[in-house]
Amino acid sequence: MLSKIRDLIKEPLEKENIKVLDVYLEEEDGVNNLMIIIDKMPYVDLDTCVLATHIINPILDEADLIEDSYILNVCSKGVEE
Repeated sequence: MLSKIRDLIKEPLEKENIKVLDVYLEEEDGVNNLMIIIDKMPYVDLDTCVLATHIINPILDEADLIEDSYILNVCSKGVEE
């Protein structure tokens, strides 16, 4: 399922020069979190995360691959040390 999600969102995000680094689903305190880690040169800012979320949401809604409710979290890979 996660590889299918990655395949569905990869091309639309690449049109905005956004790269999908990782997709995973984790449960925390009884809540499912779908984490999508993105990257963009020169950096990922809040506007990039919002844009990616607006691209991803309708794709996921249409595909309906996750049966349980979940929270979508789109974020950057963070600062490398």
